[in-house]
Amino acid sequence: MLEKALTGGKRYWTWLAVVVAVIVIGLVAYLYQLREGLGITGMSRDVTWGFYIAQFTFMVGVAASAVMVVLPYYLHNFKAFGKITILGEFLAISSVIMCMLFIFVDMGQPARVFNVLLHPTLHSMMFWDMMSLGGYLFLNILISRVVFSAEAKGIAPPKWIKPIIILSIPWAVSIHTVTAFLYSGLSARPFWMTAILAPRFLASAFAAGPSILILLCLLVRKVSRFDPGDKAIRKLSEIVAYAMAVNFFFVLLELFTGLYSGIPQHIEHFHYLFLGIGSATGLVPWAWSSSILMVVALVMLLLPKVRTNLRILPWICVMVVLGLWIDKGIDLIVTGFVPSPVGTVTEYSPTAPELLITLGVYAIGALIITVLYKIGIAVREAEAA
Repeated sequence: MLEKALTGGKRYWTWLAVVVAVIVIGLVAYLYQLREGLGITGMSRDVTWGFYIAQFTFMVGVAASAVMVVLPYYLHNFKAFGKITILGEFLAISSVIMCMLFIFVDMGQPARVFNVLLHPTLHSMMFWDMMSLGGYLFLNILISRVVFSAEAKGIAPPKWIKPIIILSIPWAVSIHTVTAFLYSGLSARPFWMTAILAPRFLASAFAAGPSILILLCLLVRKVSRFDPGDKAIRKLSEIVAYAMAVNFFFVLLELFTGLYSGIPQHIEHFHYLFLGIGSATGLVPWAWSSSILMVVALVMLLLPKVRTNLRILPWICVMVVLGLWIDKGIDLIVTGFVPSPVGTVTEYSPTAPELLITLGVYAIGALIITVLYKIGIAVREAEAA
């Protein structure tokens, strides 16, 4: 079916050319980083995780969110998701690959990645994170290939694939849970050391991922003859509404625990995030922007007439994605390091090479999902014809 990705109009090939150009720019920036070292990034002795790990954290959630279409369709026979389940699995595949690439570029030297496999440490969360991501990628590739090939031939999928699909559901939860454990297990970082971090990660994932899938479905409808269906899109918006409400509740719990308890180690991180410490106010506008975006999006999602309006829904989804990307992808990671355990305030901002490398990784993900969606749409259009 790969040959279906080799056909397309002028817009399709122009888009691929732009994506490949961005990949090349990102590769050049990475080779520069490889030669000069991580010193060219904005990271420092005090802030050792930056923009790369922030993107990794966000994209793990997007990958895990595929379960929100897999579970209703395969376990509860919600037929409206029949057309978009494969789109969710394709999104998960590209997201996991991007997650792995963000870890790869953050390690500095590529050989360090193989140390996790060559010298496994079973009590290391990094080891289990790599195992969970690798396993989830394999499961999604296997499931999407077997199920989609059967659909393209007009036959039922083999029975042996059903247990594997069921296995992928808790596995999706595990990849983001292990990611949360990477942070909450660090006793020297009180901002992350909370038992609710994993549920909060999952709630935000189940809001951001389906929001991206809604945007992709609306885009697919616009550029092709394949229609994912209004019922599926509106049901996804309902899932986003519930997930955002739960995520908002979890954030309030974090604020209550940190502020009402009066524990200085918790308060100073929130203080830096929302008010700044002295002249260190780099994250303040980001924190307030994220909060405003998420609150406005939540209010709109809770109004059924608003969230089911397909003209307004894309803007709501954009607010959800941007708000959660800032909250989980920037604010959460950087604030965990500021102030440091000894009280040092060292601000962080990504450098141009970091931004170019990040764009390159996202371009790789865009290329993968474009090719996969092109194949999927071609098969769906042939079925409709």
